[in-house]
Amino acid sequence: MLTAVGQYVGGKVLTAILVVATAGATIWFWKHPEHLKTIWLTIKYVLVWLGFVIVLPWATFFVTPWAVSKDSNLVVALMLVGYVMADVLVAVSLIGGVSGHDVLTWMVLLLGFLAAGVYNYMVCEFQAERLEQV
Repeated sequence: MLTAVGQYVGGKVLTAILVVATAGATIWFWKHPEHLKTIWLTIKYVLVWLGFVIVLPWATFFVTPWAVSKDSNLVVALMLVGYVMADVLVAVSLIGGVSGHDVLTWMVLLLGFLAAGVYNYMVCEFQAERLEQV
């Protein structure tokens, strides 16, 4: 019984928060349309960068077998560093260079670079495992 009451009250509170947040955002962007343009531009840049990060290790699928055939951890590490550096260069070019950005921007970028590095590692690991099975 207590769980049902908690779910009911929680649902009503969550609905109220969403309604107030939606109304606030609508009023804000109605009064400040330049902020809406900035948000859409940011979303566009993020989607372009994510597309690049996702496609890069698959488009260069021939590099992973070459690196694995060298039997050297250094070569594989350099391959992964190269992928991450390409991701960093694309991100920096999308944001218009390295100057004029605040700490939050750099923290978000750093988190994105770390996630891209993990993604590149996982894709290359998958490609190497598939190479061993063949």
